[in-house]
Amino acid sequence: MSVFSFHPVKPVTTGEGGAITTNNSDIAERLRLFRNHGIERNPDNFMNMEAKEDSPLPWYYEQQKLGFNYRLSEIQAALGLSQLKKLDKFVARRREIAAFYDAELKNLPLSLIQAQPGARKRSGMHLYIISVDWDALGLTRADVMLSLRERGVGSQVHYIPIHMQPFHAHYRVDKSQNYPNAEKYYSDCLTIPLFPAMTDEDAKQVVIALRKVLEKA
Repeated sequence: MSVFSFHPVKPVTTGEGGAITTNNSDIAERLRLFRNHGIERNPDNFMNMEAKEDSPLPWYYEQQKLGFNYRLSEIQAALGLSQLKKLDKFVARRREIAAFYDAELKNLPLSLIQAQPGARKRSGMHLYIISVDWDALGLTRADVMLSLRERGVGSQVHYIPIHMQPFHAHYRVDKSQNYPNAEKYYSDCLTIPLFPAMTDEDAKQVVIALRKVLEKA
């Protein structure tokens, strides 16, 4: 299975929701059940043999599992289809802005989060993340975020490591186990604006604001 998110900040959005693809018909059938309260309407799959053998009743259905209401609405699906037609344009614009950031931010006291050489050329650039040693810079991330906000630039942290969340921490078998790479990434990372509707002037304003805030240190 592959899972796709269509959250508003993703390259393709339906407002909310997502999609799962699979080449396994059994898994696909289970997914369809779970997304619709576990309800089965196909007579061939009924568990009630009488209903299955008799002429299908027009209203009959079976709840066979405890599922959820995970159905994407028709309006959301229509939005998603219209977005798909623009995907190449969206990704191209994201890459343009990322290339501008790469060039303009290289002399600032930060690192660019990049998985491997050449990753920018293949990435859909869902996020643009910088890494800053806040202690060495003498600034806190919270103060930087507030200063950027005062200059009209939003920022965010993507994401808090799962093992640090109360729910998951509660179920960790080995409480002493650490995840230094995830924790180091989290302590330094900051996401700056990147979306297709940004103009060149918008991107320049982000760079100017970030430069002013970081060079104060």
